[in-house]
Amino acid sequence: MPSKKALIRRPGPRLAEGLVTHLARTPVDTRLAAEQWETYAAALDRHGWEIFEVEPADVCPDAVFVEDAVVVFRNVALIARPGADARRDETPGVEEAVARLGCSVNWVWEPGTLDGGDVLKVGDTIYVGRGGRTNADGVRQLRAVFEPLGARIVPVPVASVLHLKSAVTALPDGTVIGYEPLVDSASLFPRFLPVPEEAGAHVVLLGGPKLLMAASAPKSAELFAGLGFDPVPVDISEFEKLEGCVTCLSVRLRELYA
Repeated sequence: MPSKKALIRRPGPRLAEGLVTHLARTPVDTRLAAEQWETYAAALDRHGWEIFEVEPADVCPDAVFVEDAVVVFRNVALIARPGADARRDETPGVEEAVARLGCSVNWVWEPGTLDGGDVLKVGDTIYVGRGGRTNADGVRQLRAVFEPLGARIVPVPVASVLHLKSAVTALPDGTVIGYEPLVDSASLFPRFLPVPEEAGAHVVLLGGPKLLMAASAPKSAELFAGLGFDPVPVDISEFEKLEGCVTCLSVRLRELYA
């Protein structure tokens, strides 16, 4: 049976200092962000996900975006080497968490950089964003770890957004979804569906037809419902101010084995 385990990390006291690259900085309400994080975690729990909290990294403003610290394929974890120097201290707690769950652990080494938010898995295909945070050597090291496990690695240019998964994610049937003005290479995806809102490009597959997504994309939710999916909206407005989305607030482990 597929596993349903999710790693999450609470927002720290310096959240409002988080990095922004493509957006103008706006004030973050850290108290509201904490409430929104709790709601997000509760949505995962309510839909059958076993929650594992990663040790806090309060000196790192962006540590709540835990997905950027690791990529997991089957039972193998690749600990990222973030493209932003300020995020390098986020990885030790995530490394400890995936090791406790029984993952085989690998690392990205200098000069490679890799952010987990640049990695989109669709079946055995792994799309890797090549842009501001993930470099060519990071892609090479990811390929070396996961290709022997049967993965097919497809590099994707990223210029218009922070990470690949800021632009695209995928529906349960493998269709890649994205907001076209921010998708640099839609032709690389065999099936691509444009969505009407930027936030509508981000979904977390909860199981079956259920899609966790931002409440800020009601038109996209209507589109998905019309296709037979069941949107589960959550308000993550404070994290969106920091270029965050529903995918980067957790690491979903679906293929762990005993």
